[in-house]
Amino acid sequence: MARRVKAAHSWAGNTPEVQRAQLKAMIHAARNTEWGEAHGYRNIRSYEEYAANVAVTPYDKLRPMVMRMIQGEKDVLWPGRVYRYAQSSGTSDGKSKYIPISNEGLNRNHYRGAADTVAHYLHMHPESKMFSGKGFILGGSFANGLKEVPKGVRVGDLSAHLIDSITPAAELMRTPSKSTALLNSWETKLPRLVNESIQSNVTNLSGVPSWFLTVLRRVLETTGAKELHEVWPGLEVFFHGGISFKPYREQYDAIIDPCRMRYMETYNASEGFFALQDNPELHTMLLLMDAGVFYEFIPVEHPESRPIPTWELEAGKTYAMVITTCSGLWRYPIGDTVTVHSTNPVRITIAGRTKCFINAFGEEVMVHNADAAIAAACSATDASVKDYTAAPVFTAEKTKGRHEWLIEFDREPANIFEFAAILDRELQKVNSDYEAKRGGNIFLDRPSVVKAAPGLFDKWLGMTGKLGGQSKVPRLANDRRIIDQLLDLNIENKK
Repeated sequence: MARRVKAAHSWAGNTPEVQRAQLKAMIHAARNTEWGEAHGYRNIRSYEEYAANVAVTPYDKLRPMVMRMIQGEKDVLWPGRVYRYAQSSGTSDGKSKYIPISNEGLNRNHYRGAADTVAHYLHMHPESKMFSGKGFILGGSFANGLKEVPKGVRVGDLSAHLIDSITPAAELMRTPSKSTALLNSWETKLPRLVNESIQSNVTNLSGVPSWFLTVLRRVLETTGAKELHEVWPGLEVFFHGGISFKPYREQYDAIIDPCRMRYMETYNASEGFFALQDNPELHTMLLLMDAGVFYEFIPVEHPESRPIPTWELEAGKTYAMVITTCSGLWRYPIGDTVTVHSTNPVRITIAGRTKCFINAFGEEVMVHNADAAIAAACSATDASVKDYTAAPVFTAEKTKGRHEWLIEFDREPANIFEFAAILDRELQKVNSDYEAKRGGNIFLDRPSVVKAAPGLFDKWLGMTGKLGGQSKVPRLANDRRIIDQLLDLNIENKK
């Protein structure tokens, strides 16, 4: 483990060489694939030639090839046959996207990223006793939106793939059992997660903060404990990622002794494991340079400009990230934006998504999802919507999180609660991540709809100096800054 930490320290003065080597290896491996032959990989010798031969390629361009791969075709985007695919939301052309996970991607990237996280944690805390007990790893399942999946092919949450492929030795160091961890139904899964975990000596947690909060509260309810160290005296660290931890920190401090608990952020998406927090004092993450990913970045203020490699980054700027991976994603815009805090080595924080979204609970609801659900709800209730915005209501001590919608109607529905129910149902139809989080009302509660006073949105735009032109209230937001202003204004208008 010390070797991996030492390797990370070497990136500070060696980033171009390390990243060029990663790209060269991936191009060489894929030279005889359908993609490699179409883009002249046998003749590419440098990053500059690669950038000239391969365009930035969003998922809608890759989808037909990925679907052929799922059906069994080999040597398409990556050599050989790929048997694993991570289901994720966030596209405009379908309910889900399916991200290839090659054996190289699993081992050289996802598992290496996890191992690097532990290595850096132990380097920061050599007195750690995390291996004296087990890790409580919260994962998803292989439920997916495909009607038919060929034998041997697995499609589902990234976490399900990671748990399913874990080595027998590592399996001994984690809880719950694999059969419980991979259950589809959260109604069945939740009590089993609790019952198995409270029988273990849990020293570390790994998962998404919003999901884990529900499970941990059920642990306290089941055991009668007031805080988690009564259940697990050796609990010392939570490796978290997927969504911002900031809205949940206070709630975790209420159920875990803050003096005995550490938190370490990771950036592990369906497409790859990209970064980890290697210094708790900095609150930034170190970009992993030698883990089977080649990075490029597009300045958010100039979205039409060419992508730049890591060695051209500027500290203080925010970029949309483009990746090339050892699972067959070539110059793929992941949809995330990151702010670069240092370039030597590269340290980042996640700034958001390239489009409006809500991802407070891992649901990744995009504007096209919201527009489709609103249209369906209007059709079903003979309503007409003039404008709307939505934001999360974060989990509280005795309530689950939910989405709150503020809607200005041209023609109101006869029953606002029926409208909200249809909106909820339609969102689940068009977004598999939202559907999973809503399952059984366990992690995410039903959305609420507030009727906006006539002209509310225009009044707010006028007050903020944005009325006219192309300015409008963002449809979706991942925080409550704008919706709270609108709700306060809405109350004033009704007085």
